[in-house]
Parts: sequence; C-alpha cells; structure tokens
Amino acid sequence: MRKFGFVLVALLLPFMVQAEDYREGVHYVKLTAPVRTIDQSKVEVVEMFGYPCPHCNTFEPHIKNWDKKKADDVNFVRIPVVFGRSWEPMARAFYASELMKTLDKTHEATFNAVHVERRRFGGMDDFSEFYTNLGVDGAKFNKMYNSFAVNMKLKQGDSKLRGYGVEGVPAMVVNGKYRISAQMAGGQQEMLKVVNFLVEKERSSVE
Repeated sequence: MRKFGFVLVALLLPFMVQAEDYREGVHYVKLTAPVRTIDQSKVEVVEMFGYPCPHCNTFEPHIKNWDKKKADDVNFVRIPVVFGRSWEPMARAFYASELMKTLDKTHEATFNAVHVERRRFGGMDDFSEFYTNLGVDGAKFNKMYNSFAVNMKLKQGDSKLRGYGVEGVPAMVVNGKYRISAQMAGGQQEMLKVVNFLVEKERSSVE
C-alpha cells in the first residue's frame, strides 16, 4: 500500500510542479482592484477578444475546446474589445448576435470571413447581409445593432477593458482578479492551463 502511494505521488509530481510553477507576476497578473463578476456563485472566466485580431482567430479553436470541457461551476464570458473606431462595428455585431442567441451561427463564421475570406465589414449593412445568409433574421439584427441594450453592452465592455487593464488580445481574466496573456503564459494553450490553475485557486472563494 505504501509502495502504491509512492508510485502515485511520483506520477502526479510533474503535474504538481507544473501547477506550482504558475506564479503571480510571471505567468499571470493579479489586478490591484478586483472587477465585480456577473454571477458570484460561479468562477467567472472572461475572454477579451477582437474579430480583427489574427491571434484571436488562431486562439478560437483552443477556447472553443476549453469551453466544451469546462466545469458547471465556471461561467464563461466573451467580451469584444474596441481598440479603435474600426473595431466598434464588429463589437456591435457580436453583442447583437449574442442578445439574439445566434452566436452559434455567427461567431466562428465572422472570424473565418475576416481572416480567411478577407472580407471587410464597414458597418451594420455589411454584417446584416452576411448574417442573413447564415440564417439570422436580418430585420431583428438591424434593430438590435443600434439598440439601447447593445449600447449598454459596449459601455460595460469598455469599463471592463479598463478595469482589467487589458492592452492586447486575446487576454483572459479569471474571477475579476487575474489577467493572463499568451506572452506571459508562454503560448495560447499554456494560457488556458494557467486559467485552469486559477479557476482551481478561486473555487474555494465561491463555495
């Protein structure tokens, strides 16, 4: 029995060391002022992204796979950043589709259109035509695009962007307390490993 325990520890040791190697200030940043989460009964994981960002495009398959496997006590939230005037229409399109519950049709397709098809979206009409071809109700989308609800989402997203101190994307934020970038983590897949480590760290605070 004791021998089995030694073997088990030996097998787990690489993973234990890996977890301990994720250090504040090295692999992630602890925010000086925590940002309030949406559902405080769960551990919140936020992805800050932008459709124009090529790194966000390559990150999308990784985050999609992570999302499928996440635990029930994790609340995953996507927030499109607005780093310039040309980014706002894409953020509006995301929020409009999110509120219409049609992201399953539009999210990956928008990344593909921008980065593979090299399609340019200047505003609502471009998105409306594209999303209609994907099976989205164009009239409802147009109404939602400039709605009060989308305007509020944009303001909240900008507030979160400043609160998190995000200056580049993709970036991840765990429970409004920790910011992770691919550069700090050592790559996009490593970024999600750090996210998982921090989710475990935060679980005790919501139990």
